Amino acid sequence: MSDRYTNGAGNAEPVQVDIEVATRRLMLALDALEAAAERRRDADRDENELASRIQALGADRSRLADELDGSLVKTRRLERANREIAERLDAAIGTIRAVLDADAGESE
Repeated sequence: MSDRYTNGAGNAEPVQVDIEVATRRLMLALDALEAAAERRRDADRDENELASRIQALGADRSRLADELDGSLVKTRRLERANREIAERLDAAIGTIRAVLDADAGESE
């Protein structure tokens, strides 16, 4: 076997040069693969962070929905109590007026 071969153009090149070229191409390909793997790790990390944020937002939403439900119940109770107090005040005012009217009628 010979340490040289003839390329398609008929020029003789040492096998060592071809090995170096192939090695450089392999190194470039490995660098590109490493960069792609790093980008993928970054994308996965971003995706995991996004999933965590979505989960946190879901928990916040549930908590806020529970708080809102509690606030609505409390608001309805307060409105009912307000109506009852207003009715009692109206009855008391009516009673006071009736007493005042009765006193005014007796004074005449």
